[in-house]
Amino acid sequence: MSFPIAVQIYSVRENAKADLEGTLKAIKAMGYDGVEFAGLYDIPAENIRDMCKDIGLVPISAHVPFMDMIKNPHGVLSQYATIGCKYVAIPSLPGELRPGTPNYEYTLDYIKVIGKAAKALGIQLCYHNHDFEFMKIGGKYALDVMYETVPADLLATELDTCWVNVGGVNPADYVRKYTGRAPVVHVKDFFGEKTENMYELIGEENKAPKRPEGFEFRPVGAGLQNIPSIVEASKDAGAEWLIVEQDSPSMGLTPMECIEKSIEYLKTINN
Repeated sequence: MSFPIAVQIYSVRENAKADLEGTLKAIKAMGYDGVEFAGLYDIPAENIRDMCKDIGLVPISAHVPFMDMIKNPHGVLSQYATIGCKYVAIPSLPGELRPGTPNYEYTLDYIKVIGKAAKALGIQLCYHNHDFEFMKIGGKYALDVMYETVPADLLATELDTCWVNVGGVNPADYVRKYTGRAPVVHVKDFFGEKTENMYELIGEENKAPKRPEGFEFRPVGAGLQNIPSIVEASKDAGAEWLIVEQDSPSMGLTPMECIEKSIEYLKTINN
C-alpha cells in the first residue's frame, strides 16, 4: 500500500499567515494529499473547509493548543468538525502540566475531558509528543503512562518520529508498539545531537528560533532518520496517513522548498 501524505502547516506558517489559499494551492501542486492545520489565521472554518475542497486537499487533522481546548472544548473543537478534520492533536503541554510535575495526573484527566468532547463531534483526539514525555514515571515512559491511563477511544497517538528518536527510542519499534492506535504518524528528519537549547527551534519561551550547535531539523530523507523503516512500521501499525513536519528550515532552503524536498523523497519510497 502507499500512504496519502499530508503536511503540517506549521512547517510553512509564515507563508500560510500571509496567504493561506495560495500556500494550500502550492502544497497541492507539490503532490501532497492533505494538510494538518496549526491555527486558522482568523479565517472562518466554513471558508477553510471550502478552500480545501476547491483545491483538492483533505483537511485531515489540526494541532490545537491544549489550554484552548480545556477552556472551551466544544466551542473550539466544533470549528474543526466544520472544516472536516477527522483528527485533532494536542501539540504539546504547558510546562506546569508536563510529566515530572505534580499536575501530570490532572493533565491526564483533562485529556479525557477533551477526548470525550472530540468524540461527541466525530473527531478522534490524538497526542503529538516531543521528547520530554520519555522521562520515566514508576519505571515507565510518561508517554506510555498517558496511553495506559486514557482509553484508546478517547486518545490515539500522533507519534512524532523525530522526537521519539531524540528521546532515545527507536522510532519504527515505537510506532509498531502502538499498532491499532497510530492512525497518523509524523515523519520528521533531523541532523545532529540533542542539546540543551534545541527547543528554541520550536519557539518555546518566546526565544527567537535559531539553530543550536549540532542540531537542526531537515527535510525528510536528508537527515539521520531511517525513513523507509518508519514508513514500513507505519504500514504494520495500521496507520492511515503520514504527515510531514519540519519545525524550522535548514540546508539553505526556504520552508516551502523544505517541504517540497520532503514530498519528492517520500514519493520515491511510498509504494
